[in-house]
Amino acid sequence: MFVTVPDQAAPPVIAATPAARPHRALLRRLARGATPYLYLAPALFLLVVWTYQPLGQALQLSTYSWNLLPTQPMRPVGTTNYERLMNLPAFWASVRRTGWMIAGLLPFTVLLPVVIALVSRRVGARTRTVYHALIFAPFLVAPVAVAAVWRWLLHPRTGFVDSVLGSQRNWVYDSSTALGVIVGVTGWQLLGFAVLVVWAGLAGISGDYDEAAAVDGASPRQIRRWITLPLLSPTLVFLVLTTVLLSPTLTFPLIDTMTQGGPAQSTTNIYYLLYEYAFHSFDAGLSAAAGVLLFLGFGVMAAGLVWISEKVAFHDD
Repeated sequence: MFVTVPDQAAPPVIAATPAARPHRALLRRLARGATPYLYLAPALFLLVVWTYQPLGQALQLSTYSWNLLPTQPMRPVGTTNYERLMNLPAFWASVRRTGWMIAGLLPFTVLLPVVIALVSRRVGARTRTVYHALIFAPFLVAPVAVAAVWRWLLHPRTGFVDSVLGSQRNWVYDSSTALGVIVGVTGWQLLGFAVLVVWAGLAGISGDYDEAAAVDGASPRQIRRWITLPLLSPTLVFLVLTTVLLSPTLTFPLIDTMTQGGPAQSTTNIYYLLYEYAFHSFDAGLSAAAGVLLFLGFGVMAAGLVWISEKVAFHDD
């Protein structure tokens, strides 16, 4: 017995309309373009939250008058804090002292490290490693401990320095020597780090250049002058850039623990003045205005140094 099955109509084939195809292609292109940004999204989120949000709040706080007490209201004052800052002689004096500190640290972070690194190339590898470890050790010491040791060494009459020189001078609390003490102790601590950076730059220079120059009859001095130092210029520019940008920060703990900005504000740099406005005078708006100007000033300096480095640095490509 056979059962006759009636013919069923085939399901209709839904063809994409010409208008839907460009729409799906556009969505696919958008998805492909958004994929890299989705990978970057966590880093961008943290950058905004941890970096740019505090900067924005500092800019906002610089337009208010506030004494840091939560119970006291913040009073908007517009650009008054910036006008007050421009009329304060202490502000400009601290900017000049910051410049002197940077100029005083450059020999410790650029000139001496180059000399030490070039001289240490003449000794054996094992001796050189021990020497670099010894000279790097002060960089690992906490600034507070460094300040305590140097105050003991520079103590008038009983300190090691006065015992050798016999000057009986109060080096830390004399306004004519206090700034030099801060610069010298900071440079003593940074010297080892800068030597290692220069040595890393020297290690990246191929020895083929020296051998080729020696075959052509160049003396060791000519090789250093015309080959080694030009190829080392990116490293030296990096050290100058870090010295300029980080000197106020690196000198701050020594100033706070050794001199507290004195005597007679002779060691107050721009960072310590900003700190005094905020936590000694409780003028948060003035401190924020100084911080904003400091950020803009060092930003311009950093851009200028990067531009100069691109012009004068010699890259071994």
